[in-house]
Amino acid sequence: MIGYLSGEVVGVLPTGAAIIDVSGVGYEVLVASATQVGERRSWFVHTAVRADAIVLFGFDSLDEREFFTTLLGAPGVGPSTAMAALRTLGEGRLRSAIASGDSTAVATVPGIGPKTAQRIVMELKDKVGPSDASPSQRQDIVDALKSLGYQASEIRNALEGVTLPDDEAEALRAALAALGRR
Repeated sequence: MIGYLSGEVVGVLPTGAAIIDVSGVGYEVLVASATQVGERRSWFVHTAVRADAIVLFGFDSLDEREFFTTLLGAPGVGPSTAMAALRTLGEGRLRSAIASGDSTAVATVPGIGPKTAQRIVMELKDKVGPSDASPSQRQDIVDALKSLGYQASEIRNALEGVTLPDDEAEALRAALAALGRR
């Protein structure tokens, strides 16, 4: 099983897949986050083996990959639907919608109707807690660190498991401190 890939993005397909060159081998990975050709990226990978294909799904963090796996435990949710949910709502918003019982928000995902959304919420509500930081705040911190010259992979590694304070200035200081420890 492939658990992690790191390399240069050499192509982006209309399906949402990125082709990543890892030491001369091109892997096609369906990803939840946007990416650009020429960018060096790393993803934690979920490998789905079907009768007709082996499909790789890429995630920015282990938490996001674990959440994806949790989504697969809900009735009527396969890998494509779980990925569509992450692309549409993002991990934080989807996690919050499920935890708060907001099946209407979950139903906005393409391929998930109202009944399936209710089943997802009912099945996963107790298994899913809110994320440790708001997704928009964490993304703002990541963007600020990128503008300071840090690479996406080193930011992800440094912030893995780090709880950021609510105050944005304090969160940036905590993120810089985490980067300094690496």
